[in-house]
Amino acid sequence: MGCRKLLSEVSNYLSGDVDAAVRQELEAHAAKCPNCWVVIDTTRKTIQIFQGCEPYPIPESLQDKLQKALQKHYQESKGLNS
Repeated sequence: MGCRKLLSEVSNYLSGDVDAAVRQELEAHAAKCPNCWVVIDTTRKTIQIFQGCEPYPIPESLQDKLQKALQKHYQESKGLNS
């Protein structure tokens, strides 16, 4: 398993939504790759910190900016902005 595959599975791994074989591959890779281990560990700790917290409302103007930025990024990543 490579770093990209691990990154695509981090959320599923931390929530326990991967089968045993994938879990074993992820753990084996993270044991050898300090960067991926940091990603897993930091993500796990972030979830623990914010779990159960009430969401903070985002001002509408910021929501609009975020939505436009995400839309632009999506279009560029799919080659739709040519």
